[in-house]
Amino acid sequence: MTKGKSVLTPSVARYQQVKDFIAGKIQDGTWKAGDRLPSESELVTQFGIARMTVNRALRELMEQGRVKRIAGVGSFVAAEKPQGNLLQIARLSDDIQRRGHDYQCQIVTVERISASLEVASALALHTGESVFHSVCVHLEDGVAMQLEDRFVNPRMAPDFGQQDFTLEQPSDFLVRTVLFDQMEHVVDAVLPTPEQAALLQMEASQPCLLLTRRTWMREVPITLVRCLHPGARYRLGSRFRTDGNAVTS
Repeated sequence: MTKGKSVLTPSVARYQQVKDFIAGKIQDGTWKAGDRLPSESELVTQFGIARMTVNRALRELMEQGRVKRIAGVGSFVAAEKPQGNLLQIARLSDDIQRRGHDYQCQIVTVERISASLEVASALALHTGESVFHSVCVHLEDGVAMQLEDRFVNPRMAPDFGQQDFTLEQPSDFLVRTVLFDQMEHVVDAVLPTPEQAALLQMEASQPCLLLTRRTWMREVPITLVRCLHPGARYRLGSRFRTDGNAVTS
């Protein structure tokens, strides 16, 4: 970014764009808990806006628990709120590699299709409206651990269909490029369809855990993804201390 040059987009409120900029840096890990943020004066210069606009952005981030402000010192990234695996977008590849095992992602399909009634409703679109659809299988030491079936709102991620997902997973691309501020996880016990069972290298009579996730940005849906796990190979859960903080290994 060029110092002193406005980077604002006219269609979004100025304070909101400052919020999005700061929240994005926190979300992608550029700024970590305890890191000092640019001063109000620096943000005023960088975005070319009034100090009161910057102050509003920082104040709202503080109210959301993402920023801590110390009078006379500055603003800092707040410590992350306690949340477990079911409340996070976990990278299965990281978990597998952390165990010292081989990770592989097989792309089954990436396409643009007409949204069914269910998908259109989940993404706040009209039935039949065009959406992106991707399917991939995540493997640990050659054994299928997760079938990821994803639908993406093209209004929120217009470049999704042009990506080479052999180089970057669909979830990683979305987390990197589309800021989200809401997430929903629902877990069900289900039986796979014959097609799903074949992709997961299992019998269709064996149970699976289905994690359904939706994300939003300013109330606009971004993605609907169904992650199907063979019940005999995978568990979902979290461990917490009595003070509410998650236990990390």
